[in-house]
Amino acid sequence: MSKEKCILAYSGGLDTSALVPYMKEKYGYEIIAVLVDVGRMKDVEGLRQRALTAGAADSLILDAKEEFLVDFAFPALKANALYEGRYPLHSALSRPLIAKKMVEVAHRYGAKVAAHGCTAKGNDQVRIDVSVRCLDPSITVLGPAREWNMTRPELLDYLSARGIDLPITKKNPYSIDENLWGRAIECGELEDPWTAAPAEAFQFTVDPKAAPDEAAELVIGFEAGIPVSLDGERLDPITLVESVDMLGGAHGFGRLDMVENRLVGIKSREVYEEAGSLSLIMAHREVEDLTLTRELQHFKTMIDQRLSELIYDGLWFSPLARALRAFIDESQKYVSGEVRLRYFKGACSPVGRRSPHSLYDSKLATYGSGDTFSHESAKGFIQLWGLPVEVWARHHKDQM
Repeated sequence: MSKEKCILAYSGGLDTSALVPYMKEKYGYEIIAVLVDVGRMKDVEGLRQRALTAGAADSLILDAKEEFLVDFAFPALKANALYEGRYPLHSALSRPLIAKKMVEVAHRYGAKVAAHGCTAKGNDQVRIDVSVRCLDPSITVLGPAREWNMTRPELLDYLSARGIDLPITKKNPYSIDENLWGRAIECGELEDPWTAAPAEAFQFTVDPKAAPDEAAELVIGFEAGIPVSLDGERLDPITLVESVDMLGGAHGFGRLDMVENRLVGIKSREVYEEAGSLSLIMAHREVEDLTLTRELQHFKTMIDQRLSELIYDGLWFSPLARALRAFIDESQKYVSGEVRLRYFKGACSPVGRRSPHSLYDSKLATYGSGDTFSHESAKGFIQLWGLPVEVWARHHKDQM
């Protein structure tokens, strides 16, 4: 009798490496490890072999880097998506894609069980669980890391006893999650929000004090809200994002250190490196400033914030998120143009912007000669604009 198959979302890290023998020993499943490559993964073949060494029946590497950018990160970019106004959601954006790939593999193998290594305190358990259920409610999702109650040192001992070695030690306790859109560093001394993040926690951004003494500029081109070129050269999505991230990080830009409100109800200290995503969001906003009407831009800001919350909360595939993305796509038809960013000592600033669809009219904006603004209309406009509050004030002047 064949064993029941279980699709495991595998990263090659501590928790998912331990899950392979754990689920075999406890549940008797035949494990199919699925590693979804969304960028910045090193030695993917070594990770695939690690899963097999741990006891997986099969181990798959799925290259989803471009799909991640085109179908998840760039739609979020159109919404200027930042959770709590700061975090570009790089982890949250990858989870629905990982869930999508898990479901696809489950259908290929005829599996009805899927599992992940997310812990009970994290947001990712919600994102993967809910996304899988949205895509195929018949699949049962398991999160064994929520039940085994092993500490990180105990997990290392558990793996060592089974001959599985990882490049993680009890003296190097950081938990890393990274992809093309950013990098998160957690655990260890970072759990104390008063302790400054040590230099060794950062990999892609230099200390601003050590950044070059000369500023660097970069021109990012957009078409319908999507970045398509750097300094006038059209690039594929992966090369473009990696190039922006590299330049920003080399100048010390992109570090975030924040106390974040997790979906599960706790506050968590989070340290991020997000040079590429933050640069692109900044540039995208500048093109919107030129091309969107006041009413659309102000209303879209509310939509952006709501979609950011839905992404963070694991509801990418929800009807509301789909509807909001449709609205945002409609808003981006004329969000095309170029923005010049300047990097210097940890800062990134927009210093120029232009668009063929720009609503900025220099003849209306100028205070010099050639001014076409109707100054004589201003008094009447103000009179009518303030009329409702004037009438209210007359009726309630005793309460003022």
